[in-house]
Amino acid sequence: MAETVRPLIAGNWKMNGTSAELPELKRIADGAEGTRSNSPYDALICVPATLVDRAVRTVAGSPLAIGGQDCHGAENGAHTGDISAAMLVDAGAASVIVGHSERRADHGETDIEVMGKALAAHAQGLTAIVCVGETRQEREDGVAMDVVDTQLAGSLPKDAAPENTVVAYEPVWAIGTGLTPSLHDIEAMHDHMREQLRERFGAAGTRIRLLYGGSVKPANAEEIFAISSVDGALIGGASLKSGDFLAICAAMPAR
Repeated sequence: MAETVRPLIAGNWKMNGTSAELPELKRIADGAEGTRSNSPYDALICVPATLVDRAVRTVAGSPLAIGGQDCHGAENGAHTGDISAAMLVDAGAASVIVGHSERRADHGETDIEVMGKALAAHAQGLTAIVCVGETRQEREDGVAMDVVDTQLAGSLPKDAAPENTVVAYEPVWAIGTGLTPSLHDIEAMHDHMREQLRERFGAAGTRIRLLYGGSVKPANAEEIFAISSVDGALIGGASLKSGDFLAICAAMPAR
């Protein structure tokens, strides 16, 4: 991990969570605060849009930030059921996930649409967490890096910078399956993405945080975080339980 890159440990609650889960979120906030002095990292939980406002109030005064899970590319308009970046900011969000594989697969989102969402997030001062990753078939066909290259080129706006953009590599076949790529494969992909970012964004590309996501859990977090090109994690199921999420946080080595 580059010295100038501060780790980020982010949770994605997906379509889970009502007011009943807010005490669990408070436990995460309290625990993250307790470990921060020994393990300097930024902590974030991306909750459903219905919870953003209450989540922000629940964790107030703690170092835990709250984010959204998606936003529309338009500032406003006739888009029933969608959430704009301005709405997320109004509710207190600091970040938003865009281009998650479940959005790409379930809603047919294209790279250009993902870029539009990232631009909308940037325009409102949100950090865009842009997700990329290959399917199992693409991995087996030996084109994983080509797929990720295409997604990076098509999904990242020209204004992407360390201050407004995070890239999360999530191999689609590892999300929620319990499967993870080998440590060598994770390292190779992250090193490759770093080189792509350097080529496109110059020195700023060395400081855009690269997260790994896909069945990250307490049992494998330490070895994943030991990879120098991994700047943190985007965590799904394990972020729903304070014990699991905080154990992953504790695995982040002190810098």
